[in-house]
Amino acid sequence: MSDSQQTDPAPLWWSRPDGLADARRDGVPAPRPHADGDTAAGGAGGAGGAGAPSPDPLEPGTEAQSGAGPRYDPWAVRPLHVVDTGKVPRGIRIWQVVALSLGIALLAGGTGGYLGVLAERRSSTRLELPQAAAVSRDRAPESVAGIAAGALPGVVTLHVSGGGGSGTGTGFVLDPQGHILTNNHVVADAKRITVTFSTGESVSAELVGRDSGYDLAVVKVTGVRGLRPLTLGNSENVKVGDPVVAIGAPFDLSNTVTAGIISATGRPITAGGDKGDGGDVSYVDALQTDAPINPGNSGGPLLDAQAHVIGINSAIRGADEGQDGKDGARQSGSIGLGFAIPVNQGKRVAEELIRTGHATHPVIGVTLDMQYTGDGARVAAKGDDGASAVPAGPGARAGIKPGDVITKVDGQRVHGGDELIIKIRAHRPGDALKLTVLREGREHTLDVVLGSSSGA
Repeated sequence: MSDSQQTDPAPLWWSRPDGLADARRDGVPAPRPHADGDTAAGGAGGAGGAGAPSPDPLEPGTEAQSGAGPRYDPWAVRPLHVVDTGKVPRGIRIWQVVALSLGIALLAGGTGGYLGVLAERRSSTRLELPQAAAVSRDRAPESVAGIAAGALPGVVTLHVSGGGGSGTGTGFVLDPQGHILTNNHVVADAKRITVTFSTGESVSAELVGRDSGYDLAVVKVTGVRGLRPLTLGNSENVKVGDPVVAIGAPFDLSNTVTAGIISATGRPITAGGDKGDGGDVSYVDALQTDAPINPGNSGGPLLDAQAHVIGINSAIRGADEGQDGKDGARQSGSIGLGFAIPVNQGKRVAEELIRTGHATHPVIGVTLDMQYTGDGARVAAKGDDGASAVPAGPGARAGIKPGDVITKVDGQRVHGGDELIIKIRAHRPGDALKLTVLREGREHTLDVVLGSSSGA
């Protein structure tokens, strides 16, 4: 059987792709359709109008002539669309890759370390709470902390023994020679006195002098270097409401600092009297303070805002523990009623005790009727020994007579015999005073110059 060649034209629905592909592959132009729908083979199709070849839509420049948009032909030599990609991207350099990798590694390492620390803190048995940073420990000199820091080296704690017991009190250094001021009732029965400084060092002390009427005493230490005397202020400058700081050893708790204000001035108080004969009664025209003062604070300094001593802490008023309003035993702790001897009085007495071993008391030279219940202080008709109640002395020279009722001292009211003694003792021997006396219903003003008597 001989081979034969198919000469019939291929079906139109698939001849376009194959014919075009074969023509493009063989380098022969593909047949073009004619206006009448026939096809011409090769390059001969006749000459003239009907036989002229129609433009090939795949050739460049034919789109504008045909008036229709170009058709997409996947078998075309080149695509019909062109994409503008701008500049041709440059290749990434090796150093950029290394830098980027290093940055990522550092960031990852830091983040991982931080998260690890947080996890360790939360999971570990060691707990660390937030805390304020350490700051300077210096304080303003006028603050409580500043006053305490400056005064504590000059404050001492006294431990005494003798008389069948022992006790604790406070004192403060007066001068570089080792004199220390305290209360009489702290050392009254002492056989042995030990002074402990704020540093904890302890030395023995000896009694220089004491006075029960003022409740003041001076002791002295020897062989101690670097003593820090406190500066004495002026109690005449004290006003109600002034801030104050008290330092002492309440219940043997040394170097205890409390603060408050001056609650009152010129508060007449009496303390002591345990012996029953009145020989140990102290009369004080006191400064009143609400700074907490407790047993063991006795003899300690009361300081103002300049760290100057303005008083010597001496007494407290305890709360009544009796029932039904009766005055029974008293609570030993502070209720905010503390009393201090004014430093002006303490200074004078301390100077006399250091100089002579005893103190003098200013007097008007009369005997008082301590049983008188009216207002004021009445002069007794007779003295304790049956002699005149107004012997020759300051009172007699001023014109005071038995039975006179003294109602004022320098214009200040007095309401009893104790208060008159307190007002007189707030002065020095030789001071001139004006006394207002009530005699037969009439008031008289008398001038008196205070005399002197030796203290107990």
